[in-house]
Order: sequence, then C-alpha cells, then structure tokens
Amino acid sequence: MSNNVKSLSVGFNPINESNIFTSGDVITGQITLELSKECKIDSLYVKLKGKAKVKWTESYGRTVVTYHSKDKYFSLKRSPAHIPVRTPRIFLELPSSFHGKYGKILYTLEANLSRSMKIDSKAKAEFTLIHKGIPDPMLMIQQQGNIDKKMKLFNSGTVGMDVNIEKTGFHQGNYCLYRKYSYFAKGRRKVDTKDIVKEEGEAVPPSAGQTITRIITIPPTTPASELNCKIIKVEYRLRVYLDVKYASDPEIKFPIVILLTPL
Repeated sequence: MSNNVKSLSVGFNPINESNIFTSGDVITGQITLELSKECKIDSLYVKLKGKAKVKWTESYGRTVVTYHSKDKYFSLKRSPAHIPVRTPRIFLELPSSFHGKYGKILYTLEANLSRSMKIDSKAKAEFTLIHKGIPDPMLMIQQQGNIDKKMKLFNSGTVGMDVNIEKTGFHQGNYCLYRKYSYFAKGRRKVDTKDIVKEEGEAVPPSAGQTITRIITIPPTTPASELNCKIIKVEYRLRVYLDVKYASDPEIKFPIVILLTPL
C-alpha cells in the first residue's frame, strides 16, 4: 500500500458449513481499511465478479504460440452502504468454480479504494460458487454397450464384451474412470486427461465367457462435471477394455456425469 494506506482487505461471511454459494445467495462481508493518518478518499466500493479464463502454449519448431481466452459472466459494483451484495439470480446457469492446469472459473469479491493523484488500492477474496441445476431425467437412463472383435496376426478367434451400467449421472462418492478437461481458445482445444479410478479383473480363459460385476467408488473430492462454460469443459468417461496380447484392445466407453447432489 502507498503513503497513508497501511492495509486494505475484504472478506465475506460463510452462509453454511461448506462455505459454498449458489446463484441468488446473499453475500455479506467486511472491508477493513487501516490508515497511518487521516487522508482524503475519493471512493470506496466493492465489485462482485465472475469469469472464466484459459491459457496455454504450443511449440511449432522454434515458434511458441500462446492461446488464451476469457469469458465474463457478470461484474456488479456496489458502495459499502449498499452491501450486502446478491449473486445474480438471472445467471441460473452459471458454471461452478473450477481450477485446472490450463484454466479456471472463478468468482471474487473485490474492494477498490480510489484517491486523487494516487494509484488505486485493491483487495480481493475468492469464493466458491456451485451450480445446482434441475436433475435431468436422462441421467437416470441405463447405458449399454457391446463389441465383438476378430483377432488377427498372432491371435485367432473372436473376443466380445457386453457392458451395462445402471445410469449416467452419479453423485460424488458413488461408484462408477477417467476425467477429461478441455480448454478452448482461438479455435483450438487443449485436452488434459487423467485416470481417476482404475481396477483390473481376473483373466478370462480361452473359449469361455465370464460375467464380472464391479463397484468402483469415485473419490468424494472429484470435481463435478462442468458443461455450462464455453471455454472449459469437465467431462468423465467410464472405459472398459480387454487386455489382449499382441492385439489392439477392444474397448467400450460410457459418458458419465458427476453431480453435486444425489439424484
């Protein structure tokens, strides 16, 4: 801080044990300003902001290209006299807060102190906002997939799989993986994938069939699916495959939606 302003901070009051907000919630908080001596202030206000941004680099020989994009959702300015601030109800489809390797979706409460002939003093506090949409009936539909593959080269015969899962939408902590983060900028896409849960079954003997039932628990800390942001997508897949020696592995993939609330 410069000259007479020793410190400026802003904070918000939690509304629940998890300290999470949703669209339409009222945010109350405090601005703390410490001065070394009396001074004239032109304005003091807070801003409630929501935005998403992505950034990554790609190399083409000796050339390095930076891809970046930003999507602003809202910016509400209030003087302290008009606090509390309400998160906009009109943005019912706001994406949930997210932090990834190449991008983030963030919501902040910012304080700005303005004085003539001085650089503005600023403080910021980030809060977590979660999108709680109406459950889609399609998420309750059972998924089924099957594949038959004829072996070539070092193997002969045919292998097949018939896979079923009871529904598409699952709650954090339920069973059912790998996650796929997609970032979009300037017509390009950056994909970041990672196995969340991986299990191996018993070997299937030749010329035999086997029915396998697995319960796979999704870690409770796994971020929920995010499909409402233009430049960031958080998706999940259940991948079932057969490990066949000396051949390409037949596989089946199911799209999975991870929800914040139980269906």
